[in-house]
Amino acid sequence: MEMEEIVEEETSGKHENMVEITVKTIGPARPSSLHVPSSIKVLDLRKLIARKNHLPVENLKLILQGKVLHDRADEDDIYVRFNDGDSLIVAVKPKAPVGLDIDDDDEDLKFQLPQSTSQWKKKLYSFLRNRMKLPDIVLMAIFSLGLKAWALIILWFTLAPIAHKLDLGPLYILGTGFCLIFLNLGRRQPGDVSAYSIFNEDFRELPGTLNADAIDRDIRTGQF
Repeated sequence: MEMEEIVEEETSGKHENMVEITVKTIGPARPSSLHVPSSIKVLDLRKLIARKNHLPVENLKLILQGKVLHDRADEDDIYVRFNDGDSLIVAVKPKAPVGLDIDDDDEDLKFQLPQSTSQWKKKLYSFLRNRMKLPDIVLMAIFSLGLKAWALIILWFTLAPIAHKLDLGPLYILGTGFCLIFLNLGRRQPGDVSAYSIFNEDFRELPGTLNADAIDRDIRTGQF
C-alpha cells in the first residue's frame, strides 16, 4: 500500500483533520514539512517518513516531545495525536556490521514479559509500567513470583498484625528467617558432598580444604 493511500484512508475515516508538522532528521538534513492526519498510527507515520526521505523504516526512531514513539503496546497499535506546528525528531540507527546481530534499542535492556504470557498479565504489566511508572526491578520481582509465592506473602502479612497484638513480633520475624533458610537449603543428590564436613559421612572434607590439621601436616612435612 502506498503512503499516500494510507493518508487518504486516515482522512476518509475518523481522522479528518490534516495538520502540518516539522520533521527534523538528526544529521545534516534540513527540517522539512509534512502533512499528516491529526491522529495517525505510529507505524503508518514511520512508513510515511521512511518513504518520503528514502530511509530504512526498521532503523527509524521517532521522538515527539522528548518521548520515543513505539508502534505497539500489548499487541495493540498505538496512535499519536499531532497539533498544527508540532515538531517530530527522526533518528536513524546505524546498521550493524555484516555478520553481527546488534540491537542497541533501550527497550531490549528492560524487563519484558515472554510472548506466551496471558493477556491479563500483559494488561497488568502495561498498567504498572506505563501508568504507575514502577521501575523494572520491581516489575521483575512481581512477575517472577508464582501464585504459591504470592499466597505465602499475603498469608505472612495477614498473620503479622496478629503476631504483633500477641507481642510475638520478634519471634514471628525470627521464625520467618529460619523458614526462609530451610526452604532454600535444597536437597543433595546421592554422592554429593557438603562444603561443611560435619554434614558428610565420616566427617569427610572436600579436597583442598584448608584447616588447622592441613597446616600442621604441611609444616611437619616441610611443605609450608
